[in-house]
Amino acid sequence: MKFMKLGSKPDSFQTDGENVRYVATELASDIVVNVGDVKFYLHKFPLLSKSLRLQKLVSDTNEEDDEIHIHDIPGGPVAFEICAKFCYGMVVTLNAYNVVAARCAAEYLEMYESIEKGNLIYKIEVFLNSSIFRSWKDSIIVLQTTKSLLPWSEELKIVSHCIESIATKASMDPSKVEWSYTYNRKKLPSENGNDSHWNGVRKQLMVPKDWWVEDLCDLQLDLYKRVMSTIMSNGNVSGAVVGEALSAYASRRLPGFNKGVIQSGDFMKNRLVLETIVCLLPPDMGSGSCGFSLKLLKVAIQLECDESVRSELMRRIGQRLEEATVADLLICATAGETTYDVETVQKLLEVFVAHGQEQQSLLEDELQEIRSPKMEHPGISKSERKRICRLMDCRKLSAEACMHAVQNERLPLRVVVQVLFFEQMRASTTSSSGGTSTPDLPGSIRALHPGESHGSSRSTTTNTEEEWDAVATAEDIKVLKGELAALKLSGGSSQSSDRNSNNAEKVAANKMKGFLMSKKIFSKIWSNKEKNGEITSSDTSESPASTVVEETKSTPSRSRRQSVS
Repeated sequence: MKFMKLGSKPDSFQTDGENVRYVATELASDIVVNVGDVKFYLHKFPLLSKSLRLQKLVSDTNEEDDEIHIHDIPGGPVAFEICAKFCYGMVVTLNAYNVVAARCAAEYLEMYESIEKGNLIYKIEVFLNSSIFRSWKDSIIVLQTTKSLLPWSEELKIVSHCIESIATKASMDPSKVEWSYTYNRKKLPSENGNDSHWNGVRKQLMVPKDWWVEDLCDLQLDLYKRVMSTIMSNGNVSGAVVGEALSAYASRRLPGFNKGVIQSGDFMKNRLVLETIVCLLPPDMGSGSCGFSLKLLKVAIQLECDESVRSELMRRIGQRLEEATVADLLICATAGETTYDVETVQKLLEVFVAHGQEQQSLLEDELQEIRSPKMEHPGISKSERKRICRLMDCRKLSAEACMHAVQNERLPLRVVVQVLFFEQMRASTTSSSGGTSTPDLPGSIRALHPGESHGSSRSTTTNTEEEWDAVATAEDIKVLKGELAALKLSGGSSQSSDRNSNNAEKVAANKMKGFLMSKKIFSKIWSNKEKNGEITSSDTSESPASTVVEETKSTPSRSRRQSVS
């Protein structure tokens, strides 16, 4: 336990009977302070030099009257005596048991730094922050002492600081715990040295995750509830450990709880304890075993708890009823001819069956959503959609996949254009009977597919985001679908003509027809995109039509080569 000594003079306070305290000194006392039933015969100078409140009280009294009364000081005569000894410079020892009373009494007496440097309030605050709040068990002891000093301890934030200190330590990684704690659970064989694989070298023992649960059982119910709520809100302690803590507290505070029957104690107090424990149960089903919940239910029935408490316990038990044993389900009947409560067990079974049906229904709905052809991951974000589309190789798509891509309203426009481009390439290649020539496309269109950006007057990364973000409308997709079908028909007719007649002129005519239709499709896409305001200023400055004109002017030989082929 941490402690702090103040002052250096020997303690010269003397007692005369039960209700008189005085200082053994040659100087006669010149003030009498009444604290409750105790009279303190003291001297004004050391008291008034450190207490602003005593200065006010003395100034308000008559000069002939040397007696003042302070009956409402927190901590009573014991706390006042500590403050008085500090004023005299006598040795005072502060520890976890008396520091809160001394702090509240010092606040009451207004022993501030403005009165004298290094006054009592300052020294106690240093002790609390540097020692008490850093100690696990001292924080718990101090928190227990705050109960009798309300509302002073609450207003001075001693209660909240203790709770935060305890909750922070309980939420720490167990491997970082270096302070002493109470733990009476059964140890593992390896911890006792009884492990069959133990080589005789004792390793450093690991701190269990529930190392703190027994120490908190010393707290009163209201403080325990606040500490547990803070621990749970921190989010670093699992529901299973919280369940262990609640089980330990129930075993400590409810006599006979482990047997499922309360043997003695205050009826109303026991019911309040149980209702608080049920209120603290985490929502996840992994907090506490099914057997623990059944014990709570048995005691709740015996203590005649509210229906809401019993319904909550039955709901939790019903969702994990497969873990229960026969002995767990033997609930004693409080009234009637039967020995055991059959009706409660029947309700538990009904909850269990209903929960199973609900889970089955949810599973079927989930499977139905997965199998549904209408779903293209409806909740996927724009960035995720882009990453998935970049992984897709449009060259390897089958004809059916290409048609599906064109019909998909959620695909980015860039992907739709790439699919149409490679489908047109496939049709052109097939129509030329094994030839590899492909029609030239405008630079702005070639920039939309990999490896074809060399003919464009700008790089493919200039307006990548706009091209990815653009999504074809339903009207665009309908037009693309019809014209893609027409493109396929033109490709098919060219194959038949080439195979039957081997007429080079008809093949060239069909190729040019396919090229013109492909260019028409791309022009419609870009015109719709421009109409919807999806092209930036840099995009509109170079439309597909202008690109074709520029390329025709700059490279006239290309047009001639195309017509000759």
